[in-house]
Amino acid sequence: MGKINRRDLLGQSALLIGGVGTGLPLPLLESPAKSTPSKKLKIVVVGAHPDDPESGCGGTVALYSDLGHDVVLLYLTRGERGIEGKTLQQSAAIRTTESEKACGLLKARPVFAGQIDGDTELNKSRYADFHKILDAEHPDLVFTHWPIDTHPDHRAASLLAYDAWLHSGRKFDLYYYEVELGEQTQVFQPTHYIDISATETRKRAACYIHSSQLPKTTFYPLHEMMHCFRGMESGVKLAEAFVHHSHNRETAVSQL
Repeated sequence: MGKINRRDLLGQSALLIGGVGTGLPLPLLESPAKSTPSKKLKIVVVGAHPDDPESGCGGTVALYSDLGHDVVLLYLTRGERGIEGKTLQQSAAIRTTESEKACGLLKARPVFAGQIDGDTELNKSRYADFHKILDAEHPDLVFTHWPIDTHPDHRAASLLAYDAWLHSGRKFDLYYYEVELGEQTQVFQPTHYIDISATETRKRAACYIHSSQLPKTTFYPLHEMMHCFRGMESGVKLAEAFVHHSHNRETAVSQL
């Protein structure tokens, strides 16, 4: 593969997903004020619970939205069992509000798939429902959980996204993200990285909006370490890491 120089990059979207060991360059980001995407992309980030898309790739979401792309955070559940001492309805109301506020900060649109936290299902009906949701969005790229995360809701979200990708005829590019590496996401070997040095502060703020989950003392400190580690791997200050599903159309890198 030939080199991609600065002039080439300015002719495309300024955000570039770069691969490790593939000959692709590392992620680059021009100032959004000076960059106009050659094509407006639809990005969908699938997460099992409120705060999963934000913690897994909130920095990347902020980069895409800043560049004028359309980003949707698709939550499989409303986090019904996520607050001790609250009913399912009370927790869902609190966490839905947190999600909507976090999406506002990241300039993304929230969508809820209607399953129940801790009781997610994989069956013919659920697959069909998820197909309809993703088909309606017409995504160019979908990010979702690593399919062998320890949390069963994460696995359900990942397989629903994967099945929708197959159902679509592989029309969009599929990437997997990591959360709480070593605790929830395991044996994750990234193929691509995004430099989030410029947007980590906003990612942090979006995660902190999920105050019912005590992010400052629970999941975010681990993600801070992940950002630094993935940054060292990819040669930048802070990064988010992804695995690209290897049987996608050859579109993602050329359009980013």
